[in-house]
Amino acid sequence: MNVTLKIRYNSPAGIVTQGGTFPLKRRKPEQVAYEWLQEIKREVNYEGFVQVTVDEEDITEKVKSLGLK
Repeated sequence: MNVTLKIRYNSPAGIVTQGGTFPLKRRKPEQVAYEWLQEIKREVNYEGFVQVTVDEEDITEKVKSLGLK
């Protein structure tokens, strides 16, 4: 099963939105989002995320509970 994620995060250029479709592979959507945010942090000048949605449902608080800022 796949999920569609949208992540809004702060960068020096302002608020950026990225989206994509990812396989769950026995993971929860917030785990997939957390892993993707870790990848984004390695690749761009990331200053904190604003919102995370999965299939249009807001899961921001679930991702924050995994320890991401």
